[in-house]
Amino acid sequence: MTPPASTGKCAGAGEVEEPLLPEFSGSGHGASVCGAVFNVSTSIIGAGIMSIPAAMRVLGVLPALLLIAAVAALSDSSVDFMLRYTGWDSGPPSYAGIMGDAFGRAGAKALNVCIAFTTTGTLVVYLIIIGDVLSGSAGAGDEHAGVLQELFGAQWWTARELVILVTAVVVLLPLVLRRRVDSLKFTSAVSILLAVVFMLISLGIAVYALFTGTTKMPRMLPDFSRLSSPFELFTAVPIVVVAFTFHFNVHPIRAELSKTSDMKAAVRISLVLCAAIYAAVGFFGFLLFGDATMADVLANFDRSSGAGVPQALNDAARLSYALHLVLVFPLLHFSLRVNVDELLFPGRRPLGTDTRRFVALTAVLMAVLYALASAIPSIWTLFEYSGSTFAVCISLIFPGAIARHQITTMASYNSHRLTLGYNCQFVMDAHGIAKKKDKALAATMIALAVITSSIAIASNVMSSISGKVEGGHAAAR
Repeated sequence: MTPPASTGKCAGAGEVEEPLLPEFSGSGHGASVCGAVFNVSTSIIGAGIMSIPAAMRVLGVLPALLLIAAVAALSDSSVDFMLRYTGWDSGPPSYAGIMGDAFGRAGAKALNVCIAFTTTGTLVVYLIIIGDVLSGSAGAGDEHAGVLQELFGAQWWTARELVILVTAVVVLLPLVLRRRVDSLKFTSAVSILLAVVFMLISLGIAVYALFTGTTKMPRMLPDFSRLSSPFELFTAVPIVVVAFTFHFNVHPIRAELSKTSDMKAAVRISLVLCAAIYAAVGFFGFLLFGDATMADVLANFDRSSGAGVPQALNDAARLSYALHLVLVFPLLHFSLRVNVDELLFPGRRPLGTDTRRFVALTAVLMAVLYALASAIPSIWTLFEYSGSTFAVCISLIFPGAIARHQITTMASYNSHRLTLGYNCQFVMDAHGIAKKKDKALAATMIALAVITSSIAIASNVMSSISGKVEGGHAAAR
C-alpha cells in the first residue's frame, strides 16, 4: 500500500516525524498577508453581494444573518480541509490537483467543469450588470436607463453592446493579462473600498429614508404569506453559498505566500470582513426597499430609492458597484482560465510560462464572455440554479469529500504500517489532523449541501412550472 498524498512519513525506529503540511512550503514569492486578504476578500465579495438584500427579503433579517454566519464558518472549515490535505513537494498545487489525488482524473475533471460553469456564469453576469449600469437594459419588465443615457441621451456610442466591448478591451483585458495573482492586490484593495462605499451609500440613503418616514424597519422573520410553501425559504441558501464561493482561488493565492498559517489567517480575516459587509448591505438594502427589493438591488436604485435623495446619489451607488465588479473580474477570470486550460491542455507546461497559449486562451475566453453578455439580457435563473449545483459542489461537497477520503486513506495506511511491526503512531494523529470531529464535520457539510440544494432546486422548478417568481428571483411584488 502506498501512502496518501501529502501525509509525511510514519516514524519507525530512529525515524523523525514530519508534519503533513510544513509551515514553510511552496515557492512563495514574498506576497504579504495584507495582499492575500485583499485578493481573498475580492474573490468573495464579487461572487454575490448583489443578491444578499433579496435573500434577506426571503428569510427576514435574523435568519439571514444566521445563514451568512453559518456559511462563512463552513467556508472556513472547507478551506482548512483544502489546505490541510495539499502537498507542495511536487510543485504548485491546485484545487483540481487535490481532487485528482483523492478521486483520480474523473474527480479533477468534475471540479474543472464546475468551476468553469460557475465562473463563466458569474463573469457574464458582471458584464451584463456593467452594461446595464452604463447603457441600460432592455429586458421585458425590467427596463431602465443607464448612466450614460441619462447624461447624454440615446447615442450610437451609448449602445449596450459597444459599451461592454469598449469596457472589455480597454479596461478588463489589460487586467486579465496579468500572470500573477499578487499583482492584482492593489486593484483588489480598491474593489474592497468600493464595496464599502456602496455599503455606506446604501446606509446613508436608508437612514435618511428612515428618519423622513419613507421606509420602515424590515421584517426580522420570514413572511410565510408571501411564499408558495415553507420550502421556498431554501432558495436563499444557494444565493449565500454563491456569495462565499472563492475556493478556486485558494491555491493560486496561497502559492504566493511563504507560510500556510498566513493563508489561514488571511482567509479568516476575509471571511469576517465580507460577512460584515454582506450583513450591512443586506440589511440596509432591505431596509430601504422592503418587500420591493429586487434580486439585482441596482435595479431598485435606478428606479429611485423613494427616499427623496438626489438621483446623483443613486447613480453613485450604481457606479461604485459597477466599478467594483470591473476590479473583481480579473480574479475570477484567472480561475476560469486556469481550469479551462487544465480541461483542454492536460499535462502541458504551466500556463504562465507559455505566452502564446496564455494570450490565445485569454483572448478566446474574453470573446466568449462578451458574446454571451451581448446575447443574454439576464441569466438570473441560470445563476440561481448554478448556485444550487456547481457552487455548492465547489465550496462544500468537494472539500468535504476530499477530507473524508484522505482521513479514511490515512487511517488505512496507518493500520497497514502497524501490521508490519512499525512502533509508531501515524503522523496525522500526532498533528491532530485525522480526528473524528473532522470526519463528522465533513459529513455534515456534504449532507447540508445536498439536502438544502435539493430542496432549493425542487422549489425553483415548482415555481417555474407554476409561473410564479418568488423568493430571491428577479421580480418583487
